[in-house]
Amino acid sequence: MSHHELWVAFITIVRKEIRRFTRIWAQTLLPPAITMTLYFIIFGNLIGSRIGEMGGFSYMEFIVPGLIMMSVITNSYGNVVSSFFSTKFQKNIEELLVSPTPNWVILSGYVLGGVSRGLAVGFIVTLLSLFFTKLQIHSFGVTIATVMLTSVLFSLGGFINAVFANSFDDISIIPTFILTPLTYLGGVFYSIQLLPEFWQGVSQLNPILYMVNTFRYGILGSSDINVSFAFGVIILFNLVLFTIALKLLNMGKGIRQ
Repeated sequence: MSHHELWVAFITIVRKEIRRFTRIWAQTLLPPAITMTLYFIIFGNLIGSRIGEMGGFSYMEFIVPGLIMMSVITNSYGNVVSSFFSTKFQKNIEELLVSPTPNWVILSGYVLGGVSRGLAVGFIVTLLSLFFTKLQIHSFGVTIATVMLTSVLFSLGGFINAVFANSFDDISIIPTFILTPLTYLGGVFYSIQLLPEFWQGVSQLNPILYMVNTFRYGILGSSDINVSFAFGVIILFNLVLFTIALKLLNMGKGIRQ
């Protein structure tokens, strides 16, 4: 395929994915906005006013970056896992795989679709947070790089989940039993400096901790971990998951049922 044909194939998949979640915006964009607003009200205002400061910031300021990142993670993951599995379930994936479109283009298209939804929800949540607190970005470069890399990472994770899923129940197992606990224990609502030394070490095994803290550093200029090391961890996970996802797609594992 020529470069132009590759671009047309790629952008077609991306447009399909974007239209898919924007067409049903009341199911894809509105619920996370409502959920995060409740977090702001309950945790930020009601509980946060009694907690006081966290890491040198008001509790509302402290949790806002984590809640934004939480929305990006869950929506990037959810968009790809549901979209690609639906394509498998409806037997449409065979048409795509027999086309001359390279697998890396297919993978990239689905991932960018997930990134688009993750960033869209993240942007909405950011706007909502401005009604509750003021955001002063410490580093635009760190903020944008972190949210992009994180969104790509969990889009890849959603793709891998969809490849192995055999039913709609299977696509909810990872988010329910792995993704949600890791997110809540990833420093969204607290600083790991509050934990005993042993549990601080255990927390550092959680990859989401690095994403939340790096994003918090980009906004507030404060982090519980080394930002350069965190970037290295995030990039490494992206490379590993991209390699696994592409290999699975090349093998056709779990796709042709």
